[in-house]
Amino acid sequence: MLLNCYQNEFIEAGCDEAGRGCLAGPVFAAAVILPNDFSFEGLNDSKQLTHNQRTSLRPIIEKEALAWAVGSCDHEEIDEINILNASFLAMHRAIEKLQMLPQYLVIDGNRFRAYPKIPHSCIVKGDGKYLNIAAASILAKTHRDEYMTNLHVDFPHYNWQQNKGYPTKAHRTAVIEIGLSPFHRKTFNVSNPQLDIFSNTG
Repeated sequence: MLLNCYQNEFIEAGCDEAGRGCLAGPVFAAAVILPNDFSFEGLNDSKQLTHNQRTSLRPIIEKEALAWAVGSCDHEEIDEINILNASFLAMHRAIEKLQMLPQYLVIDGNRFRAYPKIPHSCIVKGDGKYLNIAAASILAKTHRDEYMTNLHVDFPHYNWQQNKGYPTKAHRTAVIEIGLSPFHRKTFNVSNPQLDIFSNTG
């Protein structure tokens, strides 16, 4: 069972990102401050949930959280400063938008660029350990999925509605056959799907 938060002395925000491994689109991040008594059965790391589960949990999190916010870095920023720094910047942007100032941050993963004047801890696989990070992972994922689904309307050849910009075999095939869209990350390499003998993605 996931714990509500990492520590109870200070107002804590959980932070996570979505879209680091994609070939196209922004990286999104979310920051969430939950009530101390918050609990909800089924809330977990977004990667452990189905699309429908994440979609149903999002409005609950957004309603029950004391504060939540989403930030992003677009594909051009990712190409300019690299995906790791873009992920940190997206988290900073989410934190900046919070309507309540957190006194402590818990970050999913093992690295983070310190946010000014707020101490933090990095938690490996934190989205499977603490509810506030799990909630942030769900908001980052669902907001990014929604963004990519909207982009799909104008760029249907890449099937972003389904793959959300991740490097599936079908997505990489489309890039090789059609070329890059204006929303692709130009610094990301697209491997030849024909050489991906053991891949069963599509």
